[in-house]
Amino acid sequence: MKVIFLKDVKGQGKKGEVKDLSEGYVRNYLLPKGFVVEATEGNLKTLQKQKQSEDRRKEQEKQDALELAKKLEQLTVNVTGKAGEGGRLFGAISSKQVAQALEQQHGIKIDKRKLEMEPIRALGVTQIKAKLHNEVTATVKVHVTEE
Repeated sequence: MKVIFLKDVKGQGKKGEVKDLSEGYVRNYLLPKGFVVEATEGNLKTLQKQKQSEDRRKEQEKQDALELAKKLEQLTVNVTGKAGEGGRLFGAISSKQVAQALEQQHGIKIDKRKLEMEPIRALGVTQIKAKLHNEVTATVKVHVTEE
């Protein structure tokens, strides 16, 4: 019996997949639990439309990430910290501080976990990477100055 998976079922299939399974297993277990629906012509068309809309949504997310990456490439984020002799900071500048400064100075909100960086421990300009999408990364300049 051909079915369309509505949820992931371990060992059988993933959501959106169309598979041919034994009729007893489908009727007695998968259908009552709501894991699958029968693969009729109408259900297959619905699945196809859902996949198309999902693809459009993913493409739009990628385009938004590319636009944000272009903006970030041109920006410099200014962060201040207490420093000792030789330009070494007391403590470090973390990704949380960079994300907050980016939001305050430029109005761009980025999750601190998307900033791939080691804590900044010296004054000056540092370049960090921001992973905005699976395929899109941007480089942001962080300028650390003394308080």
